[in-house]
Amino acid sequence: MSYSQGFTKFLVENHRINSQILIAEKRNDKAEEELKYYLTQKDSLRQIHLKAIERGIQAESAIGDLNEIIASQQDDLSKQEKSLFFGKLTGWLSIALILILSLLTLSLYKNNNLRAKANELLQDKNTELQEAKENAEKASQAKAQFLSTITHELRTPMYTVTGLTHLLLEEDPKPEQKEHLNSLKFSGEYLLSLINNILDLNKLEANKVEIEKAPFNLKKRIDGVLIALKKSAEVKNNNIHYEYDPTLPQDVLGDSLKISQILINLISNSIKFTENGDIWVRVKNAEKSAKKVVVHFEVEDTGDGISKKKQNTIFESFSQGSLQINRKYGGTGLGLSIVKNLLELMGSKIFLESKLGEGSKFWFNISYEIAETESKPTDFKNLEVVLENDIFEDKAVMIVEDNKINQMITKKILEKKKMICTVVDNGLDAIKHASEENFDVILMDIHMPGISGIEATKKIREFNKTVPIIALTAITIEENLEDFYKAGFNEFIPKPFNAEDFFEKINRVLRSNDFLVK
Repeated sequence: MSYSQGFTKFLVENHRINSQILIAEKRNDKAEEELKYYLTQKDSLRQIHLKAIERGIQAESAIGDLNEIIASQQDDLSKQEKSLFFGKLTGWLSIALILILSLLTLSLYKNNNLRAKANELLQDKNTELQEAKENAEKASQAKAQFLSTITHELRTPMYTVTGLTHLLLEEDPKPEQKEHLNSLKFSGEYLLSLINNILDLNKLEANKVEIEKAPFNLKKRIDGVLIALKKSAEVKNNNIHYEYDPTLPQDVLGDSLKISQILINLISNSIKFTENGDIWVRVKNAEKSAKKVVVHFEVEDTGDGISKKKQNTIFESFSQGSLQINRKYGGTGLGLSIVKNLLELMGSKIFLESKLGEGSKFWFNISYEIAETESKPTDFKNLEVVLENDIFEDKAVMIVEDNKINQMITKKILEKKKMICTVVDNGLDAIKHASEENFDVILMDIHMPGISGIEATKKIREFNKTVPIIALTAITIEENLEDFYKAGFNEFIPKPFNAEDFFEKINRVLRSNDFLVK
């Protein structure tokens, strides 16, 4: 309540007090006036107070409304501030997102450019690699064809050298001449071995070698290898010790020629690097079931041995222990490479254990199927050969050969055995003579002008199924032994031939033909 309002109330209250005083003085009329005035003023003050209260209540209500409005406005302001904050935040995030997207787009653009360049470079490299591969394949084919041609061409003069050497040695030469002829024979056989190794390796690298699967007597095959190498071992005063496991089956299914070739190379290698020493050939039963056997082969020697460094490369082509070894012992280092390749072709692997100066040991395992031995048909290729000169006498033989020198040498070698020779120089004449005359054996060259020896043999087989025909040729990489047998040949003799092997195969076909006739 304000000061003026308190004072007014005091004045009004003063009239009430005056009215009481006047009543006490018995001045009733004056007291009534004062009381009426008091009551009137009091009512006025009450009205003013009520109005003030009303105004206060209205003011408080207005304040409450204002507070609500203020609170509402503050809430709206807060919402606006939050909205503004989120708007700003959204704006910044949008700017950041746009910036990130821009950077990402730029990065993708650069990456695409780099990828396009990388793809282009990769494509160029792939093209280069493809061209390099094609060039390597062409070079490999050219090398294979070159080596095949060279070895074939070398065989023709080698046939002359070995053939004439054989003839001269049989014509009772003087002692000093015999010594020279034996040296010539040794050199010829060495060159022939080199040519054969190059051809074998060439065929292996060109994947032209196939593994045959035929029944053969494993022990007899190994015995034959050791008999063939016995003389070489004796020359160097080496003792060969042979250990064969008696629990091994008699006959197995496999490629008898390949195992012979592997053992010949390994044993020859041991003989070559061993002098006044020992060589062990061990053949053991590693594992056996009802139908299969795993045969363990070992060739050990007391020779020069191989250094640890060279053991990693000894099976590579044209690799030997050292230049000094090459000069001392000769050779090309092809033998062990051929062994490695042949064993890999047969699903096996060669192992080596050696110490320099203490000898070497090679070993490998081959899995064979066990062949049935009961009711087995006669295999004329495996007939035991007993060389008797009587079987050759007066036998009619046709020599089909286009080279005049080779004709003369072959004819003279056969006539030494008292065989009756007919010589023709092409396939057509061979067919004509075979149809008009009876021959006990035909020696057929393969590469001739006109029709080949294979085609001529096929024609002869149309009217003569029994006459033995032997392929006598300087074999090339393209030729496969299976193709000769399919064409109708009974045997195959590569030129230049070893005279003993030559007559052994003629003996075999003559005896097998006699067996069939009987």
